[in-house]
Amino acid sequence: MSDRYLAFANSAVGSRLANALGLPRPVPLERMPQHGAAEAQGPTPPLAVVGGGDAAPLLRALARELHWLGVPSLAHAATLDWIGHANAAGTMSGRFNPAEGVRPKALLFDASAIASTDALMALYTFFHDTLASLDTCARVLVFGLPPHLAATPQASTAQRALEGFVRSLAKELKRGATAQLLYVAPQAHEALHSSLRFFLSPRAAYVDGQAITLQAPVFDVPPMRDARPLAGQVAVVTGAARGIGEAIACVLARDGAHVVCVDIPSAQGPLEAVASRLEGSALACDIAGPDAAATLLAHLATHAPRGLDVLVHNAGITRDKTLVRMSEAQWRSVLDINVGAPQRLNEALLEAGMLRANSRIVGVASISGIAGNRGQTNYAASKAAVIGMVEAWAPRLAQRRISINAVAPGFIETQMTAAVPFAIREAGRRMNSLGQGGQPVDVAETIAWLAHPASGALTGQVVRVCGQSLLGA
Repeated sequence: MSDRYLAFANSAVGSRLANALGLPRPVPLERMPQHGAAEAQGPTPPLAVVGGGDAAPLLRALARELHWLGVPSLAHAATLDWIGHANAAGTMSGRFNPAEGVRPKALLFDASAIASTDALMALYTFFHDTLASLDTCARVLVFGLPPHLAATPQASTAQRALEGFVRSLAKELKRGATAQLLYVAPQAHEALHSSLRFFLSPRAAYVDGQAITLQAPVFDVPPMRDARPLAGQVAVVTGAARGIGEAIACVLARDGAHVVCVDIPSAQGPLEAVASRLEGSALACDIAGPDAAATLLAHLATHAPRGLDVLVHNAGITRDKTLVRMSEAQWRSVLDINVGAPQRLNEALLEAGMLRANSRIVGVASISGIAGNRGQTNYAASKAAVIGMVEAWAPRLAQRRISINAVAPGFIETQMTAAVPFAIREAGRRMNSLGQGGQPVDVAETIAWLAHPASGALTGQVVRVCGQSLLGA
């Protein structure tokens, strides 16, 4: 569904009127090309400015990754070590001078060695000097150390401060720019590739103001750096006949996976059309049915005899009513389909040994499960339970070298949101830092990042795809 205000505010007449009246002017977001393997890498930032506080231990790894991603870089004046690291890695070296009119597409700051709140001044200095020069749809990344791993209480306090800084900074950025915080454990210094590939590209268009933790990878594999990182892998996507599920299937197929598209029997026609277009396979199956696990396992025995690499629990329903008007059936069906069925499928696939080492499980939660929503006690409970499932299963699955994460979409432009009353729909679109709704592909790109073979340092994470919605955390 088109966003008429977004189009109007960026037209010649609309932009003048919006400026005169002081109305918001959300910027159309840059997104990845969706067709053709040759285009799958998409554009990369033409220039990054890099800085760091104190010893900045991640600079060497960042220089290497920027080189692999083809991103040239300049050093902030206070970052003495960057030029040496950049020269060694083969990236462009030199000092950033805002007076020269350079407009960087990315700002990267290593704050992981900052050990006191006084030392946070380096953070202020870097961004105070660089923010005004940012290009449209730019990316800001701050790197920290997980606070519980800091050596002193003072260092832990300073590292925890980064989250408040980044979330606030994200709300100050304009023209489609986003900001994220990546807490990086020492064991994950060599596991930055997939996250930088995601956050420095249009793949992360609608992810904003997030705090992500990279920990010791659950499986040690060399990073995949080609345009089709899922080549040779098998992915299952439930609820794949339309909307977000269809977008997830398309992006995973674009990245090289054979996608098993699953949806209810009444959606068999569009389901088969999606699977045929992607050269995948279709399975018409009610995931909440008593034979769902056996049916899926039988299908995989034919289409994935070596095992499954990616499992995306996308299927879900809503049955909205205030609690006093909600029937028992409406309560039970939402909880069972949205979170009961995914847990049963997890158990069955694990018991059958179908989930391979280094496989990825991704659940689709919702900001409703974080912030709550009137008339959605059943739905919000189910989506909070998806988050609980991820947090509870992560340590158990890590022992089997499997990761599990979740995405929590905000207002996404789908058939469901198109049916929302106009005033509520407009509020949903505008109540975030980017001033617009997201697209199904934004959810899909985030899942593809979590499914990447080099994303083993990510597990137990819940990533909001909401443009930094003003609702919830």
